[in-house]
Amino acid sequence: MAAPRRAGAGILWLAGWLLVVPVSQARAQGVPGESRGQVVDRVVAIIEGRVLSQSELEFEARVALVQRGGVQALDVPLDEQTLRGALEWVINQRVQVLNADRLQAFPAEPSEVEARLEVFRARVGGPEALERFLARSDVDLSGLKAVLARGLRAERVLDSRIRLRAQVGETEIRRFYEQHRADYPGSYELVRDAIREKLFRERYAALAVEELAQVRASAQVRRVAPFTREAKP
Repeated sequence: MAAPRRAGAGILWLAGWLLVVPVSQARAQGVPGESRGQVVDRVVAIIEGRVLSQSELEFEARVALVQRGGVQALDVPLDEQTLRGALEWVINQRVQVLNADRLQAFPAEPSEVEARLEVFRARVGGPEALERFLARSDVDLSGLKAVLARGLRAERVLDSRIRLRAQVGETEIRRFYEQHRADYPGSYELVRDAIREKLFRERYAALAVEELAQVRASAQVRRVAPFTREAKP
């Protein structure tokens, strides 16, 4: 029996770079050289010839963090570690979607985008809270929908490439159960699905990292902003 489709989409966060940055760390004073209250936009990276600005990166980082439960990311300053992690995640998404565009594949249906928008609206606290967030970010509703649609498409592209390879067979499940009986006191029949899900998620995450590395290897990406480069020891 195949693992539920929802598992694949959820595990993408394990492959996404944002998971390495706890939401609580996204509270520093922003990027050095920028004063409080000053509106600054600049080129952060060039991805396959397309410019990514800092305002776009920050907005997409906040959207992603809210989607994984970090509602406080709506208005706190984002530190360099958070932005670097967000940049790697955004690059992965955009490269995958650009490749899908070339093949005219994996479209996001309007109804699916609307469903994600409804979830996002609820997480930020309702329509008025969403309007305030968009106003602060200087982004309209169509801009948010574009970000949500791109995320949906990127998930599907990745899922199409690795889901079958991530499937777990009965023999593997039985072997794991025999080797970890102390952790699973119930009968095999009772814990089989839980073990299958665990092994599937672990394999899916590992394959996602490999797949994204391959995709990135052939992509033309140039990081421009100083904070995008790790500090030397």
